[in-house]
Amino acid sequence: MSYTLTEIWIYPIKSLGGIRVKESEVWIKGLKYDRRWMLVDENGGFLTQRTHPALALFKLSPTDQGFQIYYEGEEKQLRIKPASGEPIRSHVWDDEVEVIEADTLLSHWFSTHLGFRVRLVQFPESHARPVDARYAHANEQVSLADGYPLLIIGEASLADLNKRLPSPVPMNRFRPNLVFSGGHAYEEDAWKEFRIGESLFKGVKPCSRCVLTTIDQDTGAQGKEPLATLASYRKKENKIYFGQNVLALNEKTIYEGATIHV
Repeated sequence: MSYTLTEIWIYPIKSLGGIRVKESEVWIKGLKYDRRWMLVDENGGFLTQRTHPALALFKLSPTDQGFQIYYEGEEKQLRIKPASGEPIRSHVWDDEVEVIEADTLLSHWFSTHLGFRVRLVQFPESHARPVDARYAHANEQVSLADGYPLLIIGEASLADLNKRLPSPVPMNRFRPNLVFSGGHAYEEDAWKEFRIGESLFKGVKPCSRCVLTTIDQDTGAQGKEPLATLASYRKKENKIYFGQNVLALNEKTIYEGATIHV
């Protein structure tokens, strides 16, 4: 069976718009710059589209010094620089993380548009956040992603889902890092170790999905699909699955168009 890496995505600020890249360095915590920043409320609680769908409307593009952030005709720059300042205790689900405010002016800009006080924080690369020990291979670490460094989905899986839906949805509803062509629908569920170029990966568990998949990433509007349809045939033990969570086993570089060896 032949498989090809067709898309690579990073999401620098958790739950904001993603960026498609032609190549990416793979770091143990995930792709370079993927989910290294996030928005937190006054209590340090992390924000996602699950409760704030408008986050989908903040779009990003890469620049020489970092990322440009766009919202309703305005734009601001997030510069990549070493984090400095007082540590902030936050969490991503059950994991406590120590983050640092990235830019007070950007925090104010986000607060103005969201209508309540938030801070844009950065997760320094040196800070620890171990992957769930039940699925770790060798004490792997993860960034501010929900639980695992990477997510992979096959184009065949989306095509099969779209045949079942009243209206098709794009891949961006599922926010993968890696998209591939070839093979059969949902076969990534069973992938264990695989290789893209010199980069080694390990599939650890299918990804359980939530209401974020029901939010249109272009408009921020929310509906019932595709989660309702997925629940009819991809539900197990009260969880709905689509895509495979992945660990990075080494630090190399991947490119769109590369062959995937399973």
